[in-house]
Amino acid sequence: MDFVKKLSSKNFFVFNLVLLGILFGFVLALSCTRGGSKAQAQENQTVVIPQDALSAAENLQTAFRAISDRVLPSVVELKTVSVRRQPVPNFNGIPWEFFFGDPDSGEGREREFRSQGLGSGIIVRRVNGGGSKPSTYYVLTNHHVVGDATEIYIALNDGTEYPAELIGKDERKDLAMVSFQCSDDLPLAVLGDSDTVMVGDWAIAIGNPLGFMSSMTMGIVSAVGRTGGPAGNINDFIQTDTAINQGNSGGALVNIRGEVIGINTWIASSSGGGSVGLGFAIPINNAKRSIDEFINTGEISYGWLGVSLTDPDRDIIQGLNLSGKRGALVSQMFLGSPAEKGGIQPGDFITALNGKEVRGMNQLTLMVGDLKPGERVSFSVIRDGAPRDLTVRIEARSNEVAAENSKLWPGVYVVPITDTIRKSLSLDSKIEGLYVGQVISRSPAAVMGLARQDIITSINGERVRDIASFYRILREKANREIWFDLQRGDSTLETPKYKR
Repeated sequence: MDFVKKLSSKNFFVFNLVLLGILFGFVLALSCTRGGSKAQAQENQTVVIPQDALSAAENLQTAFRAISDRVLPSVVELKTVSVRRQPVPNFNGIPWEFFFGDPDSGEGREREFRSQGLGSGIIVRRVNGGGSKPSTYYVLTNHHVVGDATEIYIALNDGTEYPAELIGKDERKDLAMVSFQCSDDLPLAVLGDSDTVMVGDWAIAIGNPLGFMSSMTMGIVSAVGRTGGPAGNINDFIQTDTAINQGNSGGALVNIRGEVIGINTWIASSSGGGSVGLGFAIPINNAKRSIDEFINTGEISYGWLGVSLTDPDRDIIQGLNLSGKRGALVSQMFLGSPAEKGGIQPGDFITALNGKEVRGMNQLTLMVGDLKPGERVSFSVIRDGAPRDLTVRIEARSNEVAAENSKLWPGVYVVPITDTIRKSLSLDSKIEGLYVGQVISRSPAAVMGLARQDIITSINGERVRDIASFYRILREKANREIWFDLQRGDSTLETPKYKR
């Protein structure tokens, strides 16, 4: 009986153990089945992209591919070699080369140094050679790309290289043109209208950044009308966040239609020259006339008005009653210049040229430079608070005449006396006049002995109380001769008379 009980207890334990194993296996199988079904369901699930969104993205991608196909063949790589010669350095009259295996080196011997440069360019014109002669292609690029290169080579999109010749260059606009000959039928860049470019437009840069040929980057137009380019560049630039790096200079900035709207020229960077989304391009409209002049004459001619312009500060704007006005102030004028012949005088505030609004000094400089010598144009000015129109016949700009300070009238930059100036000079509160900020060397003002920090108290005996009276007296009483009364430190003095 005890044996039976023991057997029954043992059988019951085994039965429970088997039952537990079956249950565990069933649960495990069920779990695996459910997990497998879930994984299979995930594998069978399809990500659905809205068809309209996909179509828009594919259309945009197609557009960019078409732009690449259209523009890349017309953008080339420029490789330059500059050769300069320098005297071999010496130590106590003995050339350094004497110490390094060249005892025949003579004093005064020169060594040749070769440096290589890299940039981009745009094929803009073709002149057919006729018959079996190759065609001549003209490439627009930046002045700083070719510089003083003695050797220039053009590399096409397919890597083929040709020797090139410098046709002309212009440092003021940072433009240059080279040519090369080729028997193949190469595509020309399509030039757009940069005057229609607006902030937010697509902007695509094509060039050879860091030597990576035929690179294409994309962004938008960040701003237009930017000024202050390097080395006195007078262009009003298109700003873009499109990635631009060294080697892009001279390459194309194009719109969504594949039309060239700018020439990539410089970047602003805090990372040692790398792109940080601040790229600047010369508007193509600034270069269109230059293309013809480079090909026809090899140089650029500029219109000349004969004035020195400034963007007046707040104190001068208030003193001339120009609040809310946009334009450029004529601070100096060249005697005998087109400006003087046309009636423009120092103190005139130019607001428009041929009816087009003037936004500032740099823009007006560019507008005048693009005028043709001999052209008669209309200037809208504000003088003594009243508007008037003056007609001027533009002449050709000469670097020699533009640098002739002896004719720059009156040759002194003045500003109202502020509390800061009065305190720094310890001026008596009763002293009225204008503070001399700068005197131009060899100008009439310099000849009369004016100096920086002088206070002009009168002109030709008439009191100068503010900036408006300063320019009015210059116009009305200084046509033939002029002299100034000055406060210099604790002394008062009168300048010699200057006859115009």
